[in-house]
Amino acid sequence: MPTTDTRYDRQPVVAGQFYTADAVALAKEVQAYLSQAEPKGQMQTLLAMAPHAGYVFSGAVAGATLGHANLAPTVLLLGPNHTGLGKPFAVWPQGRWHYPGGSLEVDAELAALLLERETRLEPDTAAHAREHSLEVLIPFLAALNPHTRIVPIAVAQPGAETLVSVGKMIGRALRAFERPVSIVVSSDMSHFLTQEEAQEQDGKALDPIMALDPAQFYATVRDQQISMCGVMPMTVGLAAAIELGASVPEITAYATSGEVNGDTSRVVGYAGLVIS
Repeated sequence: MPTTDTRYDRQPVVAGQFYTADAVALAKEVQAYLSQAEPKGQMQTLLAMAPHAGYVFSGAVAGATLGHANLAPTVLLLGPNHTGLGKPFAVWPQGRWHYPGGSLEVDAELAALLLERETRLEPDTAAHAREHSLEVLIPFLAALNPHTRIVPIAVAQPGAETLVSVGKMIGRALRAFERPVSIVVSSDMSHFLTQEEAQEQDGKALDPIMALDPAQFYATVRDQQISMCGVMPMTVGLAAAIELGASVPEITAYATSGEVNGDTSRVVGYAGLVIS
């Protein structure tokens, strides 16, 4: 097994912006969001999708989703690359991801297996250095299970064929891994539309996800010009989950920023879903 190298420890970069940097307040806030979730299902969650905006806007949807999910102790995290830095499929290979009050360990064994099985995945920390999309979910995973092990991957490779192919290979690798693994995808939905437009666009994007069709999902988002930032990691994750036998999709929550700040003329949509 690869050894842990403290040079790979990642410090939070949006604490105090997207969520509070106060450890006690953060733990209390996250637990409040998680407590609103419906009871966990019996089946292990193969994939969950949760949003990554500031907690005041998307924390309730993230809590309702991750709190309802029946996640394995090891979680493969897939998120978009907003910064443009780093490799197209950037795997954080080892170390720990810190959050105010603690840290989660990277599952170096799983990361090594994924890098071995799929050559398009590359070890790279630059893509994650200033990226917020996975960081904001870490406190939720830690609250659910402080011993959760993670493998963060930032995805910036366009093209449905490549994304689905990589996703299938990841799914096969996870199936061969000695321990169960859940996938968590980080994504917001439509950006800066009216409330009505966002709800319509987001419904179009969610339909092929519910049909478990990653290629159609990617095509719909691109053809309809839906501004869903996590279309690439979700395409990968959905293809991987299907390889793992996914069959039961469930939308756990949906909201918009307009429901928080009262401005329905220019909203961001947030959806949560769980696939078993």
